Amino acid sequence: MLRVLPIAVLVLGGLGVCSVLGQSDTGTLTDSSITWPGWAALLRVLTLQDYNTRVVVLGVACLGAAAGLIGAFMLLRERALLGDALSHATLPGIGLAFMVMVLFGGTGKWLPGLLLGASISGVLGVLCIMLIVRTMRIKQDAALGIVLSVFFGLGVAVTGIVQNMGSGHAAGLQSFIYGKTASMLLSDAVRIGVAGVIITFACLVLFKEFRLLCFDAAYARSQGWPVTLLDVVMMALVVGVTVIGLQAVGLILMIALLVIPPAAAKFWTTRLSRMVFTSALLGGMSCSLGAGMSALVPRLPAGAIIVCVAGLFFLISMFAGPARGVLARWWDQKRLVRSVARQNVLRAIYEVVESSDRDVPGAVTFDELVGRRTWSPREVQNALNCAIRGRLVRPDGFQRYALSDEGRQAAWRAVRNHRLWELYLITHADIAPSHVDRDADRVEHVLGDEMVAELEKLLADTHPNLTTPASPHRIDRAFHVERETA
Repeated sequence: MLRVLPIAVLVLGGLGVCSVLGQSDTGTLTDSSITWPGWAALLRVLTLQDYNTRVVVLGVACLGAAAGLIGAFMLLRERALLGDALSHATLPGIGLAFMVMVLFGGTGKWLPGLLLGASISGVLGVLCIMLIVRTMRIKQDAALGIVLSVFFGLGVAVTGIVQNMGSGHAAGLQSFIYGKTASMLLSDAVRIGVAGVIITFACLVLFKEFRLLCFDAAYARSQGWPVTLLDVVMMALVVGVTVIGLQAVGLILMIALLVIPPAAAKFWTTRLSRMVFTSALLGGMSCSLGAGMSALVPRLPAGAIIVCVAGLFFLISMFAGPARGVLARWWDQKRLVRSVARQNVLRAIYEVVESSDRDVPGAVTFDELVGRRTWSPREVQNALNCAIRGRLVRPDGFQRYALSDEGRQAAWRAVRNHRLWELYLITHADIAPSHVDRDADRVEHVLGDEMVAELEKLLADTHPNLTTPASPHRIDRAFHVERETA
């Protein structure tokens, strides 16, 4: 229940903010009522029966997919916030393009001219960031802050000048800041779709180059790859998706489509190809669902709802993602703890039998196991129960336990790996035999096959006649208690 609260708070908070923002668009400040849709309206939106709904949903879906696709590479390149600086850097270009078109006798509302000005200004912002990072001893985060604040301040100043001009009509320029998704035209949707196809095709063609650039740029440079040119191409694609998205969600919210879907996709997979596809899918779904919700409740601005839906997808991915999600990591940690406890109890039974003569070979008492380590009787019982369920240990009388045939093999492997690692630490790390058991116990449970093969080779070189090395220290009860409490 507690894990659901952040999601509910985000959704309710986003709806509340959106309802406030929507008041200035269609009603007065005192009219704060929201008309909730019925089932008929919901069906019309889901089936895309309305022309405007089809245009908006399909247009923003293409935008979200393109932004998620290139945003995945940006996130892995550790330049996620570059989109934020870029989106803010487009504002002065829009204002200056408006002024230039008015000076030449136009109305200043020619969209290709405004987008051209935004592109030029955005490219200049990116070049300024790259120039500051390459020529001065300033890190990228500081350069991003400088360019973002300066260009956005310049854009606000230019917009103020435009609004005070005697000619032209600058009211529509505010849509580039906050977006106007609900009033998207077919030409806007076609433009977004064409740009999205171009960006997707470029990412697919340069997938191998972008992958190497994101994971090991130094190696790519050493192999003679044009790293700077690839960076410029990637930035150009980001500029393109940012510029075409200005009218849909605005420059303030455009950064969300570049960062949130890729960040959410990382919780679902560890493979780059799947991550890129998942990021594009989450971006498209966020935009289409957000636009659909805005169509159901007209007083909710579509740009803000799109970002809220993307944030909801991120929270779901963070908790339920099978690769890096909270639940998956908790389950993996729980399985590791159980595996470690099971290996420890198997090794303890093996060493008790190995170090003592007894009437019943292979059977040990519960008290003997408790004395092997600094674990509580409850922890020993839980480990025994886990081993019994796995058919590795079988009860042998009252408070007595013995290894099964399968358990003997598992216990032998656990003891052998532990002593191989002890041998390695003593030979190569100069660790005293009296302390090596504790250090080996920390890493023996996560040894891979390659490391075990390396340790076996070391055993063959140093002890060619042994299959399992002898313990380099005493393994009786007194030593274990003294070692664990040290």
